[in-house]
Amino acid sequence: MSAIRSRDNPRVRRWRRLRDDARARRAARRALLEGPHLVAAYLASGGTPAALLVSESALAREPARSLVARAGVSPAILADRVFAAIADTETPAGIAAEIALPQGAVELGASPGCVFLEGVQDAGNVGAILRSAVAFGLTDAVLGGGCADAWSPKVLRAAAGAHFSLRILQGAALAAEIRRFGGRVLCTVPRGGVALRAADLSGRIGWIFGSEGRGVSAALSSAAHLRVTIPMAPPAESLNVAAAAAVCFYEAARARQ
Repeated sequence: MSAIRSRDNPRVRRWRRLRDDARARRAARRALLEGPHLVAAYLASGGTPAALLVSESALAREPARSLVARAGVSPAILADRVFAAIADTETPAGIAAEIALPQGAVELGASPGCVFLEGVQDAGNVGAILRSAVAFGLTDAVLGGGCADAWSPKVLRAAAGAHFSLRILQGAALAAEIRRFGGRVLCTVPRGGVALRAADLSGRIGWIFGSEGRGVSAALSSAAHLRVTIPMAPPAESLNVAAAAAVCFYEAARARQ
């Protein structure tokens, strides 16, 4: 099979748009996974790539060769410099996959646990929150306006495969989705809330987390059934939003046990 050797190839231009442009991803209902870990996680979830991209040098070694065998699709082979033109990492591993984004409605009324994100703009934080959500048993994530695109390369890397164990809803009207969830909803506040370990964390729990600078808006905070505070040793006053989410998810999982 001959390799693609031009960066101006129409498929290469399309893959670059999927890498760079959230609007292109939404319009095409496609995203680009890069690296053996993400491709392996996608295949393990039962997914079949719309396209599998492999550089010439990667095709000669593991783990790319075994992933190509597992994928069940003929790969698009790219010259190394062409693959580098679509990669989002400085030292690409030479394998990527174009995948279809999940389709269908998310019925939150049956969700055992959900996280609602308001204006979390940092891609690393969004990805880390999704990763922690899966680790501690949540099944759904709802991202309101102003959040980093869940299917951007940086979010995908930070989530380390969590996307394939979650139902993710983007661009949602958070207040409406909280009502659809129907369980108890908690949000964190820097001070004045119930200490996290003393809070009632039983039943179906939804967590609201807000932007890194402003936190949860007053309007959305009013939808919460309980405000909780994570006790911290002085002089610390707050936690990074992803760290706060991980602490809350862990404490809720511990309470369930």
